[in-house]
Amino acid sequence: MYDQALQLTHCSNLYHSPWPGQLAELIIETTKKHQPESPFQKVFICNSGTEANEAALKFARKIGKQRGGDKKVGIVCFERAFHGRTFGALSVTPQPKYQKPFAPMVPGVKVGQFNNVAALEELVDETTCGVIVEPIQGEGGVYEATEEFLTALRERCNKVGAVLIYDEIQVCPSSSKILIQCGLSRTGKLWTHHHFPASIASDILSMAKPLANGFPIGAVMVSSAIAEEIKVGDHGTTFGGNPLATRLAHHVFTQLASDEMLSLIQSTSQTFVSRIHSLRDAYPRLIQELRGRGLILGIQLNSVGMKTSSDMANMIVGKAREKGLLVITAGEGTIRLVPPLNIPEEAISQGLDVLEQVIKEVAEEI
Repeated sequence: MYDQALQLTHCSNLYHSPWPGQLAELIIETTKKHQPESPFQKVFICNSGTEANEAALKFARKIGKQRGGDKKVGIVCFERAFHGRTFGALSVTPQPKYQKPFAPMVPGVKVGQFNNVAALEELVDETTCGVIVEPIQGEGGVYEATEEFLTALRERCNKVGAVLIYDEIQVCPSSSKILIQCGLSRTGKLWTHHHFPASIASDILSMAKPLANGFPIGAVMVSSAIAEEIKVGDHGTTFGGNPLATRLAHHVFTQLASDEMLSLIQSTSQTFVSRIHSLRDAYPRLIQELRGRGLILGIQLNSVGMKTSSDMANMIVGKAREKGLLVITAGEGTIRLVPPLNIPEEAISQGLDVLEQVIKEVAEEI
């Protein structure tokens, strides 16, 4: 980062810079290494997750109109989703607390029920140009899409000629400012959809924050079929793909995609899962279940007496922070654990000891 800052941080895209192309090539080739059947061909680089999703939605809208005319412009999203705060991304984030202050939203959006296979035939129809879905809903409560659901969704999109978009960004929009992503190795695979057969791969995949380890960047990968239809001038960016961000991302992506990192995440996840299952067994009245993969985990709490599951989650979060442990909530009554991917064993043990102490105190109070 320092070395690049001494050379060039930004220039007009009328001038050539080597790093955007090298980053795009690295992302595509590494993705194909991890899943040889990967359909992705090109990358558009921007500055944030919401910008990445805006690009994805625009690409889907253009492809839809080319395939089916002005009637094929509908976009499908799902309950509990979070895709960003710009108008397009916000319009496919069907949560009143985010949408209500800025309504009306962009028209043409339909909201479906996550993991409901039976509803897809009616939900995704001939007027649908694109479907956007999170393989794991982070903000919604750490809910995983099932293989059956993603398979059916892929097949339905194929049948009606709709573009399938996987949002693997998973931004946490809360005041805690914690930013995570279910892609980029957090689940123990390079991309979350790599846990499933290659046949369910999307046409577009969005990524962001961890790509440059927190330095502003976002990107979308698109399949060859999409790339052929998107022309120069269809979309653009002033600062996206700048030399500083892309050189940094090139270095970071290399580390995130390494076999060593993936192995570490899988091992670390087992430590978390084992301890949390022990906590669930010890406090079944308070803890309902554990959801998630790798290092994006959600502890679902029960309602107890007059207190809702959200009340219980807020109590645990508050007490944990008083003791120096930062955890956050998601959805309804879910404690979300999203530690650094390279968190050391000592820190894991210390953090889980605090969490166990807090849960014990809350259990005794109720």
